[in-house]
Amino acid sequence: MKNKLKVISPFDGHLISELKLNSGKEVESALEKSHQLANNPDSVIPVHERIRILEKTADLVEERAEEFARQAAEEGGKPLIDSRIELARAVQGVRESARSINQMVGHEIPMGLTPSSTNRMAFTIREPIGVVVAVSAFNHPFNLIVHQVIPAVAVGCPVIVKPASATPISCFNLVKCLCEAGLPEDWCRVALTDRKSSEKLVTDPRVSFFTFIGSADVGWGLKSKLAPGTRCSLEHGGTAPVIIDKDADIKDALPLLAKGGFYHAGQVCVSVQKVFVHEKIVDKFSKALVGLAEKLVVGDPLDEKTEVGPLITEREVDRVHEWVKEARSLKAKILTGGKKIGATCYAPTVILNPPDQAKVSSAEIFGPVICVYSFKDRREAIERANKVPFSFQAAVFTKNMDAALDTAKRLNASAVMVNDHTAFRVDWMPFAGRKASGLGVGGIVPTMMEMTEEKMIVFRSKFL
Repeated sequence: MKNKLKVISPFDGHLISELKLNSGKEVESALEKSHQLANNPDSVIPVHERIRILEKTADLVEERAEEFARQAAEEGGKPLIDSRIELARAVQGVRESARSINQMVGHEIPMGLTPSSTNRMAFTIREPIGVVVAVSAFNHPFNLIVHQVIPAVAVGCPVIVKPASATPISCFNLVKCLCEAGLPEDWCRVALTDRKSSEKLVTDPRVSFFTFIGSADVGWGLKSKLAPGTRCSLEHGGTAPVIIDKDADIKDALPLLAKGGFYHAGQVCVSVQKVFVHEKIVDKFSKALVGLAEKLVVGDPLDEKTEVGPLITEREVDRVHEWVKEARSLKAKILTGGKKIGATCYAPTVILNPPDQAKVSSAEIFGPVICVYSFKDRREAIERANKVPFSFQAAVFTKNMDAALDTAKRLNASAVMVNDHTAFRVDWMPFAGRKASGLGVGGIVPTMMEMTEEKMIVFRSKFL
């Protein structure tokens, strides 16, 4: 039926659930109620109550973590072993938000520095920005919702969240926990809508802040249609370059890079994708990476042994395969993989020296594919790594501190990991894309800051 959303397992296609799509009238009602809450200072939930609600929410999610992890694995395809880690991070993220509310502070503005500013005192406070609309992605179906919704609740913004159509169950699980913890339901609403209705919601002038995680085409397109005054943050993806210098400890680096590239079948915005390896060690590195890739267990995400699950749709499997075939036609060497496993999985793939114009080199693969490039000069490798329209997280492996610092300075990235993979993240660190990879800064505290605004208050008195 047209008013139903079917949630389908990406692994074997079985029907998980059918959920009712919200009508335009329901979305309008949610938006108007949110707008009224945001514009009534008397309706704001006291800070101490927000802290209590978030701490209780964290307790509830922690109690149900195994159930929620299984549901996330089933609907999103991330292996259960990794979904459990995602739920643990989600609990930590909710608690981090509660504990970070005390960082939402203003500051004093000095007065009396000129004759005209005498007898005055000025300071700032931080206020909720207003209605927040969040549009999320499928690849971390629980934790991404945490990062977009919980900061809004923490700072006192009513929020309407549209989860990815493929993975809405995790979103409902979190919102139910919030309401059970005591959050009035009008403060956090889930909107299950089609693309047209979602665009209408996002671009409504009553929206004060728009947070988006997903494809760059959709994100930048929606940004261009926002109402005047609506602030936004966008999180897209990149090609996650890694520089492996000739003195690198490749025994230490290899398992990190294999995990960073093949984790969740490469469907992570900072997955290891392009690895530039010094020519003196490229053969040894490539053979060892192939060995690790071929040992990975691919299959049912609910199987405890599975390390690489399905891609989110069969269409994505076909796309990844076409990109790999294109690289082969351009004389790249497919060292392992390069084939479908059934209709929904793709073999962990290692490609050697695809040309820069190949799609696997010039765009985000978002699949279980790692490209290896041989280089002679480190700075030339860095130049090649930077010649893409994306810029997110990057990495360098070396024992030389000067080389590490020089590489970190020259790589165009918002974060550079030294002797670690590009997908490293903890939830309290800033997380942001540059160039086409995004706008604004994610992470718990940075998001809370972006969802608040500073207001200055100036007192004039003859006693000052």
